[in-house]
Amino acid sequence: MSDPDAPPVQDLPEVVRLRVVTLVSEVLPGLTPLPASLRKVAAFTPARRARAGGASIGSALADESFRERAATQVRARFADRASAVESDPAPGADLADRGALLWLLRPQDWAAQLSDTLAQVALQAPQEPLDREVLRLRARVELAETSLREVRAEHRAKSQELRAEISTLRSKLADARGAAREARAELEIVAASRDQAEAAVERAAGRTETEVRRLRAQVDQLSAELQALRRESKGGRDEATVRSRLLLDTLLEAATGLRRELALPPLSQLPADAVQAQLADPGVSTSGVAGTLEPGSPALLEHLLALPRVHLIVDGYNVSKTAWPTLSLEAQRTRLLAALAPMVARTGTETTVVFDAHSSTSRPVASAPRGVRVVFSPVGVIADQVIAEFVSAEPVGRVVVVVTSDQALSATTRQAGARVVWATALTGLFSRP
Repeated sequence: MSDPDAPPVQDLPEVVRLRVVTLVSEVLPGLTPLPASLRKVAAFTPARRARAGGASIGSALADESFRERAATQVRARFADRASAVESDPAPGADLADRGALLWLLRPQDWAAQLSDTLAQVALQAPQEPLDREVLRLRARVELAETSLREVRAEHRAKSQELRAEISTLRSKLADARGAAREARAELEIVAASRDQAEAAVERAAGRTETEVRRLRAQVDQLSAELQALRRESKGGRDEATVRSRLLLDTLLEAATGLRRELALPPLSQLPADAVQAQLADPGVSTSGVAGTLEPGSPALLEHLLALPRVHLIVDGYNVSKTAWPTLSLEAQRTRLLAALAPMVARTGTETTVVFDAHSSTSRPVASAPRGVRVVFSPVGVIADQVIAEFVSAEPVGRVVVVVTSDQALSATTRQAGARVVWATALTGLFSRP
C-alpha cells in the first residue's frame, strides 16, 4: 500500500524524477524479487537502465514494497549521501539529489522536508521552455557520459583480454613453429634411416634368395641320395625283419617247451598274497586319516589298467574320504568296495585295498568283492607302510598302480617304481559303465 502523503513519482519535478530513476537503476540488480517488467532491464548497464527502463522503473515504484526494497539498497550503496539527507533537515546544494533521496528513504518528517525541497526546486527551475529543454538535455548528457565511461571501461577490459590472448597465441605460434622445425628435422632423419633400411633389406633379400637357391639344390641332391639309400636298404631291412621274427618264434616255442618239460603248474600265489598273509589278523579292522586331495585323470587310470598283469593298490580311506567325506568310516568302506566290484570285474585287474588301522585294536569284518583283496594295517603301523610293502614285494618290471592323494606316500611309492594316480582318478571311473 502506498503512503497517502507521498506524491507519485510521475508528479515529481522532471529533474527529481530523473534522479530517483537514476538512483534506483544503480541498485536494481540487487533487488529481489524483481517485477517481471524489470528483469530484463536489470541486465543492462546503469546508464542504459535509466535511459531504456526509466518508465518501467517509475511504474514499479508505485508499489510501496518495491520502493522500500529500493530505499534499503540505496541507503546501503550511497551511505554518505543518505546519512546527510536523514540527519540534516536543511536543504543542501543539490536540491534534485536531496528531493530524490527524501522521496525514496522517507526519514522522519520527510514529507515537510520534501515539500520545502520541491518548492526550492520549482523556484530554481527555468521558466522558459528553452531552459527546461536545456536541463533535460543536460540530464541526458549526464546519462550518456556515464554510459560512455562504462563502455570505455568495458572496451579497455576487453582490449586487455585481447592483448593477453594475442600474446598467448603468439607464444603458442612460436612454440608450434619450433615444433614444426623439429618435426621436419626428425622427418628428414627418419627418411634417411628408411632409405638405409630399404637398401639393407634389398641386400639381405638378395643374399637370402641366393642362399635359398643353394639350399634347394642341396635338398634336391639329398632327396635323390635318400631315395637311393631307401632302395638299397629295403632288401636288408626285409631280411632283418625275417630274422627277428624267426628269433621271436624260436623263443616262444622254447618257453612253451620248457614249461611242458618242467611240468610247471598254473600260478596260484601272487607277491601281494605273501604280504597279506604276514599282515593277516582275522576278524579285525580300523579307521584312519585322509590325505591332501588333488585332481587326477580317470583316462590315465583307464589306460594303466589296460596294461597286462597290472596290480592296483588303493589307499582305502584316502579315496573314500575324497568321494564321500560326510559318511561314516563304515559306510565309506562299503561304498568303496561296492564301487570297485564292477570295475574289477570289467578289467580283471588284481586289486588290493589297504585301510589304515594303526590306532585301533578292533576291526570289523569287511565283505570283499570277488577279485578284491582287503587289508587293514596292524596296530601301530600306518597304511602307507603297508602299501610300500606291497609295492616292494612286486618284481621289477611289473606294472604297479597306487591310488592315493597323499604326497608323502606318492613320493615313496613312485621312488619304488610304482605308478601313482590321484584319488579323483579312481572315483571318476566309478561313474563310467
